[in-house]
Amino acid sequence: MTDPAALPERLRLRVVALVSAVLPSIAPMPPSLRKVAGFAPARRARLGGSAIWAALDDAAFREHAAVQVAVVPASADDPVDTAARAWLARDEGWESVVAEVAGSLGEHEERDEQAHAEHARLTAQVAALQAELGAVRAEHREELERAKADHKVLRQRLGEARGVLRAAEQARDAAYAARDEALAAAAAATRTAEADVRRLRAQLDEAEAGLAAGRRETRSDRDAASIRARLLLDAVVDAATGLRRELALPAVSGAPGDAVEAALAGVEAAPSSSAPATPALLEQTLALPRVRLVIDGYNVTKQRWPNASLEAQRSRLVAALGPLVARTGAETTVVFDAAESTVRTAMPAPRGVRVVFSPESVIADDVIRQLVAAEPRGRVVVVVTGDQAVARDVARDGARTVPVAALVGVIAG
Repeated sequence: MTDPAALPERLRLRVVALVSAVLPSIAPMPPSLRKVAGFAPARRARLGGSAIWAALDDAAFREHAAVQVAVVPASADDPVDTAARAWLARDEGWESVVAEVAGSLGEHEERDEQAHAEHARLTAQVAALQAELGAVRAEHREELERAKADHKVLRQRLGEARGVLRAAEQARDAAYAARDEALAAAAAATRTAEADVRRLRAQLDEAEAGLAAGRRETRSDRDAASIRARLLLDAVVDAATGLRRELALPAVSGAPGDAVEAALAGVEAAPSSSAPATPALLEQTLALPRVRLVIDGYNVTKQRWPNASLEAQRSRLVAALGPLVARTGAETTVVFDAAESTVRTAMPAPRGVRVVFSPESVIADDVIRQLVAAEPRGRVVVVVTGDQAVARDVARDGARTVPVAALVGVIAG
């Protein structure tokens, strides 16, 4: 056995230990071992073992090391020490000595590995059984706790059921007593009712005679009521005419059938709702009762503050709407387009002003259309936008469209 790699691990370690013990005495010493030679004997084999084993590939160094090791007394009853010295000295018959010890060590190492593997397997099996036992114990404890809790709940329910039963028996006895009292009261009431029937019949006869006389009087009262109602209607008409003149509301153009006729002719009908196009008319319209104002946010801000950031545009518009809403009392909603954004910034708004961001993948124009469509027909709804398509759609739903310039004139003033 001349191959160093074929030596068992235990035999290699013994060779390194013998050489490391006499390393300072070996001359000449390879440069790779000069630093290792300065270590303490116990540290040489541990820290420089690989370097010593590599240096033993040099036959001259190995022979010098064998000479120094031979001076150290050997252990006669240690076959590993004998084989290590024989491997270094390489005297006649050394190969058989090394091979015999190496074979014996290989068998021992194989048995040790098998024993270690079996020990590891049994250790893992014991750990698994202990874990399983712990889980079973925990499960049993949980089941015991659940059983105790169920037992406690059942005892409580039993006590409650007994209380309910006693209450039911008492209620039954009270019901029997009430029934008897009710029967007696019903008999008395029957007698009283029969007397009342006779009395009411007499009163009915008297009432029929009075009704005939009352009908004659009602005819004259009805004529007076008709006159009062007519006067009230005339007053309402005059008031509406005066209000329209006071607010300078323009006359309604077009007719309900214009859209149908335009569709048959293949053209698009103009919106029928009148639009307050000036700041003064817009503010007068917003002063009407229960007005709904919907504003296309960025459509206004990009015309009013084109050089500002979007955040600054939003803040300026919402702040500028505060005085207008305070003066007119209009229910106001500002819609900003956020279809391509996943972030919705919460921003403060004056009283009476609501700020709405369109949902993801939904443009602000569609939100405005939904808000107008949700309002009942007949309510005054004003939409501020410069988008002609939005203006046409909301006008069809009865809203009044306002150009951006009119709103800018109101909030700027």
